[in-house]
Amino acid sequence: MPHSPLPAGDPTQGAKATPMAFIQAIVAAYRRYGRDPAAALARAHIAPQQLADDGARVTAAQMELMSGYAMQELDDEALGWFSRRLPWGSYGMLCRASLTAPNLGLALKRWCRHHRLLTEDIALSLQESEGEAALILEPRRELGEMSEFCQVTCLRYVLGYACWLVDSRIPLRRATFPFAAPAHGAVYPLIFPGPVAFEAGPAALRFDAAYLALPLRRDEAALRQMLARALPLTVLQYRRDRLLVQRVRQVLAAEPESMVTAEAVAARLHLSSRSLHRQLREEGAALQELKDEVRRGRAVELLQRTDRPVKQVARDVGFRNEKSFARAFRQWTGLAPGVFRAGGSGAGEVGGSRP
Repeated sequence: MPHSPLPAGDPTQGAKATPMAFIQAIVAAYRRYGRDPAAALARAHIAPQQLADDGARVTAAQMELMSGYAMQELDDEALGWFSRRLPWGSYGMLCRASLTAPNLGLALKRWCRHHRLLTEDIALSLQESEGEAALILEPRRELGEMSEFCQVTCLRYVLGYACWLVDSRIPLRRATFPFAAPAHGAVYPLIFPGPVAFEAGPAALRFDAAYLALPLRRDEAALRQMLARALPLTVLQYRRDRLLVQRVRQVLAAEPESMVTAEAVAARLHLSSRSLHRQLREEGAALQELKDEVRRGRAVELLQRTDRPVKQVARDVGFRNEKSFARAFRQWTGLAPGVFRAGGSGAGEVGGSRP
């Protein structure tokens, strides 16, 4: 991970969300190598006395400055986590090794495989089962006081790099960690948006396996530009989700009766309703259109393939009463549900169409 240029402006300005524990871990790396962290702390505008305040927090810019300077000064991109240094350019090498993969799944497998060439102190693996992908980190030796910082940073960096590769937010179904919730545990949902569980098996990030099929959207020129300032990947969240429309369809289809409001759909996807509407607009879609599409497809299927009463069909596709369902169905197809079921004019064409 190459050294980052200095962020513009005062690094102490902005939201202070990074726990002091992570700065303390970098200082521990200096102790391991018998070096003085004073210059790194000064570069990040962190007074030495602040280190004693376990509840203190710093800005993302301060963390970026401290990390980048320490990596360069210690010549260790792992910041003392492992039994040997990861020399300058180690993570850049992993990036280049995965850049030519045809899709994200293969890129992540390459990353995990090649990481073993750098160190055997941890093992990274990508597993897939029943539509869910899991990026798993397992220590192979005792990491001591570096354990939390190592596992959190390794997983967050790979997640940030993966999002960058496919130019898409990758929402997490769950992030798990083997250790007890730290005093600063409240910051974890900011680092790993979505459900977070402690004392829950190996450190792992779980997400929809459909993201593994996304093609890579970066080339060598883009990689060189990214590596000039790679550390923000571990802080900033991607706004765009290239599979958001597909994920909304899946939620609506799986839970039609309960997904009647934007708030309910957004909560299921671990978003705010405002973010949901904004991201859908960016993808050229709208929630109501997706609701209509899913409801229409489900209604057509039930009317054509079952003998359920129209009132029950209405409930099954998320309508509160038969009257509102019939009105919507006529708007979709030009026919009343009963007429459509009976094979009314145009029914066959409507049943096979998509908006």
